[in-house]
Amino acid sequence: MTVNWNLRALEINLGGFTIFPTLIWNEKTILVDTGMPGLLPVFKNEMSKLDVPFERLSAIILTHQDLDHIGSLPELTTVNPNLSVFAHEVEKPYIEGELPLIKMNGENMTAEKWAAIPDALKPFYENPPSAKVTNTLEDGAEVEGFPGIEVIATPGHTPGHASLYVKQTKTLIAGDALTCSDGNLLGPAPQHTLNMDEALASVAKLLNYDIETVICYHGGIVSGKILQQLTEIIGK
Repeated sequence: MTVNWNLRALEINLGGFTIFPTLIWNEKTILVDTGMPGLLPVFKNEMSKLDVPFERLSAIILTHQDLDHIGSLPELTTVNPNLSVFAHEVEKPYIEGELPLIKMNGENMTAEKWAAIPDALKPFYENPPSAKVTNTLEDGAEVEGFPGIEVIATPGHTPGHASLYVKQTKTLIAGDALTCSDGNLLGPAPQHTLNMDEALASVAKLLNYDIETVICYHGGIVSGKILQQLTEIIGK
């Protein structure tokens, strides 16, 4: 059965940087990643521009636990407590607040990194937002209830990082497994990646997919010569 999905990378400027959460919709609507805290009005506005009623939002898929991906999750689930929230099992205790965000804990957070965080954001890192994960993502399986959207486990950036492959449009929603600049694919950002060897192994895994377009959370959209670009990233 072919399922037709509409996709749009939402370009959201946060002042110091721009993020690209993804909206996927037909009669159901999925938001992939929720940005920093406070973006509920922004998401409502972006969906309105696309003539997608906010009330139709039925699921949130989180690629991983970093604050700029889970920040507005509590606001979204408070407005709509019936939302399904998907994440990899490994990321679940961090997103639910049972464990501190992994990059804020121990040796992963140096004094230098802490100093680089804007003062206005430090309270969110000290007391990160949390919400329940209702469904878990399984590598190689379709997202439960959303046919045609396959989960690809892409650990390295975080231990349970997951990407999505939308089969109909041959689109990879990469999260932070890849970055891009000026329309060119780049590897995961070393300064934000916990295990670069594992992250590059995850990039190699993507060679098994027929990908025509990649949406990077940091950098935006890349189209054309995806296989070649992935091969070059692995080679470097």
